[in-house]
Amino acid sequence: MNRSMNETITFGARRLTIEDIVAIAQGADAALNTSSEFTGKINRSVAFLERLLAEDGAIYGVTTGYGDSCTVAIPPELVETLPLHLTRFHGCGLGQILSREQARAVLATRLCSLSQGYSGVSLDLLNQLVTFINHDITPRIPEEGSVGASGDLTPLSYLAATLIGEREVIHQGEIRPTAEVLEALNLPPVRLKPKEGLALMNGTAVMTALACLAYQRAEYLARLCTRITAMVSVAMQGNDFHFDESLFNVKPHPGQQQIAAWLREDLAADNPPRNSDRLQDRYSLRCAPHVIAMVQDALPWLRQLIENELNSANDNPIIDGEQERVLHGGHFYGGHIAMAMDTLKTSVANLADLLDRQMAQLMDYKFNNGLPYNLTGAEGSRQAVNHGFKAVQIGISAWTAEALKLTMPASVFSRSTECHNQDKVSMGTIAARDCMRVLQLTEQVASASLLAAVQAINIRQRHQELSSQDLSRNLQEMLDEVCREFEFVTEDRPLEHDLRHFVDRIQQRHWKLYRREL
Repeated sequence: MNRSMNETITFGARRLTIEDIVAIAQGADAALNTSSEFTGKINRSVAFLERLLAEDGAIYGVTTGYGDSCTVAIPPELVETLPLHLTRFHGCGLGQILSREQARAVLATRLCSLSQGYSGVSLDLLNQLVTFINHDITPRIPEEGSVGASGDLTPLSYLAATLIGEREVIHQGEIRPTAEVLEALNLPPVRLKPKEGLALMNGTAVMTALACLAYQRAEYLARLCTRITAMVSVAMQGNDFHFDESLFNVKPHPGQQQIAAWLREDLAADNPPRNSDRLQDRYSLRCAPHVIAMVQDALPWLRQLIENELNSANDNPIIDGEQERVLHGGHFYGGHIAMAMDTLKTSVANLADLLDRQMAQLMDYKFNNGLPYNLTGAEGSRQAVNHGFKAVQIGISAWTAEALKLTMPASVFSRSTECHNQDKVSMGTIAARDCMRVLQLTEQVASASLLAAVQAINIRQRHQELSSQDLSRNLQEMLDEVCREFEFVTEDRPLEHDLRHFVDRIQQRHWKLYRREL
């Protein structure tokens, strides 16, 4: 979590990347572009909006009610009160609370959108978002309650409320009243201008923030599953020629070629073990590049969708201070993130399924080429009472099944709501939440599979069926790193703490995998 503590990400100066949002989530500071071009654009948008209000212009969500209530005119004396009501009546979120990392990503994502200069918000509001990030004040945001259009209204109401000193925040590891934290830090709350409540809430910041975090976790999982596959291939005495470069040149998906190249790198040993019984390994080894490539080849397309959404003005109405126009539309619709997350969760669940099938072979003495059943490290008479990784494999099957169950696309479950004004919605936030859960389950599968593969290789070495010359530098280094933190399983012991430790390692992207790319 401290990798990015010394970084500062500047908003309003350039297109931001997924990595920028992840850096903020992990502790980087934020800053606003101080150029006259940027500040002038922000100020012109606000000035145009204020002039319209003075001239009695009709502006949705400013001089009218919200959603289906857009035909209700707001008396001039209540225009400044309207944003407060928007933040308050949306305070009905339920479910789990977003983590500190996730909430920081939401702050950064909303700041990026508002910094485009088309939302009619003031520099004071943008600076309040920067202040929250830099003082590590994160809104307490329940994850449930958004249909993904009109944006993430309910979860983002928790962000908006904290900026004005209401509800609760997470600060220094505790959930505390916002007003109390702001007072302790001598930070004043902001007073929302007429458009600012809507600008904060009427966008795709929650789903997009989760998508940024999900992307980087999936990117790492593709690499880790490749490494685990190589370890399983060695432990199973599999055939490395399944990953031949010429073979993959005739089906040239770039991501698939990359996975095969990484496998060749991992299996490039002086004396690679050969499987004398099978000319072709079972599909979970032979077709591993094809399965993992479903993530690897999707990443460039997913990055385009996520980063375009991240760097967009996605509230309504758009306030164009340069052309002096108010543009009413539906940019709050999260369809692109919904499609990205539905796609990503499906491809990631396939990684869990791949590893599950590899483990089914590795632990079954009928298929694992001479390894003991369930990878028990016990020998002699002690084998009878020891069961090794038997229950771990059951866990892998359970986590995989749950991940596969969650691949039903959320984006097709649109519900007409809010008096049929929101009659077609994206479900993008639900898709993103599903994806995060699938990632967690697949990381659990990967943790267990990594330990099982290490156990299997250690068994081969103890039986003198493998030597250091039989392992590539990549695999030997990985084996050594894991073994420093994981004790060989001779006698049965609870493995929960080991599994949790290595899930944490995966989520921290602890191992530097495959520095070279095609």
